[in-house]
Amino acid sequence: MTFCLDSTIIKPEKSGEINNVVVLLHGYGGDGKDISTLSLNWRRHMPNTIFICPNGHEACSINPSGYQWFDLTNDDPNYIKNETLKAEKILNKFIDEIKKRYNIDNDKIILSGFSQGCMMAINVALISKKSYSCMVGFSGKIINTHDLKKREKNSTNILLIHGDMDDIVSPTHLLEAKDFLLRENINIETHLIKNCGHNIPVEASSIALNYILKKI
Repeated sequence: MTFCLDSTIIKPEKSGEINNVVVLLHGYGGDGKDISTLSLNWRRHMPNTIFICPNGHEACSINPSGYQWFDLTNDDPNYIKNETLKAEKILNKFIDEIKKRYNIDNDKIILSGFSQGCMMAINVALISKKSYSCMVGFSGKIINTHDLKKREKNSTNILLIHGDMDDIVSPTHLLEAKDFLLRENINIETHLIKNCGHNIPVEASSIALNYILKKI
């Protein structure tokens, strides 16, 4: 079975039954291969887990060799909202294909993403009728709190990690997301990494791994 999004797939170190799936969503201008590097350390601690890292459904408008989940050259809120809704539909179809392929449900799926991928993962996680195992995000934000509040359907556990020196997505978005999610009674954990820009350092990767291991 092929998926609707081209994907980099990292299989378990040892063959056997797939019990969990980690879906990793790349940032603006990246691709599945980029974000798949997170699995290099995680997979050693997560037997029977497969990592699936899709390319975004669109070529990136400023980096044609990479991909995007929505266009960032147009900052009109209504445009971004409509584009994220399109991306959500494609990602939901993609996840449905994964569930069918590996005969698992949401509670065995971990959603994770970096930057724009984190933004999409938050939406996809919370608008589903069923909660996911957890959602782990790096250097992202909630795209539209008003829209998400109207469509939120579950209370997936969420971990958000951000660098305190991020000059691409301001770390203030971490506090804004935490405040919103607490008000929505979502179990949210946050970590602000010192002296960290717009990237995923080893410390952030380790914090995320420990969080995931507690959930699966």
